[in-house]
Amino acid sequence: MRIVAELPHPDCKITIFSMNNKFIIKFEQGNLEQTFKLAEMDILNGVNGVFEILDEVFISSVIDRFKVMRTDFIETYNRYN
Repeated sequence: MRIVAELPHPDCKITIFSMNNKFIIKFEQGNLEQTFKLAEMDILNGVNGVFEILDEVFISSVIDRFKVMRTDFIETYNRYN
């Protein structure tokens, strides 16, 4: 797996990898991460095509999902303790 690009964003780290003819898009925020996989053959213009898919509407959705993930984890952790 190799890093092909990083997309700067103030709310999370976005890294695009290439492995086995797939683009792997990883979003990280603190100790949480979300990963999406796309076949390279499904994306026109290579990694630039991935940038086109990652619009602000999608990224906002990912950020919102991080909030839900964090809340779920905190609630689970508090039940454990």
